[in-house]
Amino acid sequence: MKNHALFVASLFLFVLAGAVGAQTSDPAPTPAPAQESVWKTFFPDGLLDPEGNKVEPDVLNGKLVGLYFSAHWCPPCRMFSPMLVAFRDAHTSDFEVVFISSDKNREAQFEYMKEVGMKWYTLEHRSEAANALAQKYGVRSIPTLIILGPDGKTITEDGRADVTKKPDSCLADWKAAAGR
Repeated sequence: MKNHALFVASLFLFVLAGAVGAQTSDPAPTPAPAQESVWKTFFPDGLLDPEGNKVEPDVLNGKLVGLYFSAHWCPPCRMFSPMLVAFRDAHTSDFEVVFISSDKNREAQFEYMKEVGMKWYTLEHRSEAANALAQKYGVRSIPTLIILGPDGKTITEDGRADVTKKPDSCLADWKAAAGR
């Protein structure tokens, strides 16, 4: 009988210790999985800054983004690019440009950027991402400016006309279309 009482008392203490331990040691909450930037799907190999240094696409988070298909050898591009530079430079907190070059080589691409004062990001010359974006948006001529919302959804495929014809109001229109 003593052994049985000792066994029951031990079992009681064991269960009690487990219950107390369960109440005092909360498991650490499982962190939510990090959400990948929408821009990583557009630019899986990253972006390049105006000096050619690699930059992660999340620098575009929260901004409207203009995909600018252009080249130095294209006269209409050389006419529009300074307008886009001025527009972008006036709206850097809300808007960024990614240059997708049709220049002959990487040197011409970066020379064009420097000459016109493009302080925005670009893709590696003739990269898979550049080709995929041109195909996705059906780019058939340059210059072409596709405007995307912060969520990566297309706002307009004729951003060039907006910047040319209504530079004072197009950013507000794009923000409204993006729900901002």
